[in-house]
Amino acid sequence: MISLGLTGGIGSGKTAAAARFATHPGVRVILADDVAKALMVEDPDVRAAVRERFGADTYLADGSLNRASLAARVFSRASELEALNAIVHPAVRRAMLDALAAARSEGVRLLVYEAALIFETGADEILDHVAVVYAPVETRVVRAMERDGSTRADVLLRMARQAAPADLRERADFVLDNSGSLDDLHAEVDALYSRLVPDASASSESETTR
Repeated sequence: MISLGLTGGIGSGKTAAAARFATHPGVRVILADDVAKALMVEDPDVRAAVRERFGADTYLADGSLNRASLAARVFSRASELEALNAIVHPAVRRAMLDALAAARSEGVRLLVYEAALIFETGADEILDHVAVVYAPVETRVVRAMERDGSTRADVLLRMARQAAPADLRERADFVLDNSGSLDDLHAEVDALYSRLVPDASASSESETTR
C-alpha cells in the first residue's frame, strides 16, 4: 500500500482533489478535518480538554460542537489556534496511524490523507509521499469567499497564518496545479494516481475496453 499526504492552503482545492482520488479503485481517503471534528465530540479526553481551554459554550446543549463559536475564537488569534491544534493534533495522529494499519490489512492500494497541516504536524514522516495542491492567491481568495461566505479580510488573515505556498511546493514530492478548471484538476489527479498505482490504472482501463 502507498500512503499519500494531500495538502494545500485555504481555497487551493485539496478537498476537490481528494474527492477525485476517491473515484479511483483501491483508494481510501481520510479527511483530517472530519477526523478532528469527530474527536472533539466523541473522544472524552479531547472533549474535556477543549471545554476546559475554550469554555463550556464551545459545545451546544445537545453535545455537538459549536463550530461557529470555536472558529470565531481560533481564527481571530494565532495563539488560540495553536492551543486548539496542541489539543487535537496528537489525537488525530493516533487516529491516522490506526487508519493506516487498517487500510494495509484491508488491501487498500492507495490511502490519501488530506490535511491542511502535514509538514507542520510531522505527518509527512509517516507517509510515503506528499502532494500539494497549488492555485494562485487571488483564485484561492475567491473560492474561499464563495465556499465559506467569508470576507476577503478573513480569508487573507487565515492565509497569512498558513505555510507559504512556495515552501509547500518545495517540500512536496508532487504538485497538483489547480489554477484552471475542475476538469484540469481531475486530469492532474488521474495522472498522479496512474503514477502511484500503475497496475490498478492498467486494470481499470482493461475492464473499460472489454
